[in-house]
Amino acid sequence: MSAHVPAPIAVRAAAPVDVPWPDAALGLTWRALGVQDAPELAVLVAAIEAADAEPFRTSLDEVTEWFDGEWKDHAHDTLAGSDTEGVLRAYAQVTTAPGDERVVRAFLTGGVHPAWRGRGVGRELVAWMEARGRQLLAASGKDVPGRLCAYLEDSAPASKALFAAAGFAPIRYYSEMRRPLRVPLPVLAVPDGLQLRPWTPDVDEAVRVAHNEAFADHWGSEPRTPETWSHGRSMFAAPWSLVAFDDATGEVAGYLLSSRYEHDWPILGYSAGYTELLGVRRAWRGRGVGTALLAAVMDLYRADGMEFVELGVDTANPSGAHGLYASLGYEVFHGSTLVTIEL
Repeated sequence: MSAHVPAPIAVRAAAPVDVPWPDAALGLTWRALGVQDAPELAVLVAAIEAADAEPFRTSLDEVTEWFDGEWKDHAHDTLAGSDTEGVLRAYAQVTTAPGDERVVRAFLTGGVHPAWRGRGVGRELVAWMEARGRQLLAASGKDVPGRLCAYLEDSAPASKALFAAAGFAPIRYYSEMRRPLRVPLPVLAVPDGLQLRPWTPDVDEAVRVAHNEAFADHWGSEPRTPETWSHGRSMFAAPWSLVAFDDATGEVAGYLLSSRYEHDWPILGYSAGYTELLGVRRAWRGRGVGTALLAAVMDLYRADGMEFVELGVDTANPSGAHGLYASLGYEVFHGSTLVTIEL
């Protein structure tokens, strides 16, 4: 019996020919977004995050980065709804990742100002994002599995209900974890034959290649191109980032990249260093490289006066990272869910 051959992505995506904007009867005027809208969009996003009791805020610099990327088409991939006074009350954006190889993905992001909820605006936004996402998947030409996806905070159950009603289902769960740095830090030696060095720009490409290898067996991970790798680094903290090198070969064995979300500290009630990415290449696993990087960076955070260390983790990570962090004193304080339509 011959193996099943899936239909081309252009067929499976079932993309509509047109994606009409939401109904004007909702009371909002609709248009596309541009980078010039970032300041007002950041205000709207902050109001949504505050209403949903999220333990973070997205800064203006981060919102501005949403418009970075030569592969994005803001005229077709973004949506803004303004009230009669011209104030932004709703937004949506659909993005893709050019490096996707195993699964081609369309990421759906949007929100409605709390004062405008309960009127059907959110439902229309989800429908618009799904339709545009299907168009982008169909246009990718990548005949691999497709995925429409949205990351939803556990503190915003109304968003989960909206996406569930549209046919999205939970597929993965993520935890934000933290550890107080006032508690004695683990003393973990760097494995023999390796040395930890500060991250520097000249090793960034080697770290990108190492990351793509280290995460090749992680669910939902796709290769990062040089452009997508360097995208979204406004909060990157180079002084808190480390690379483990093999003495014998000079190769990158592992890496830890950090961010400094200083604007979140008033909401959190403490200062924190955030471990953004931690990876160990397969040939060096099982030797304590990851724990050595974590211990070293906690020293760096504390030396700079940070009160906590934080990170996010896939609860079903194949490397057992969740259990590793728990063993080092990390505790869960927030969660999110990835909901998808698989194509």
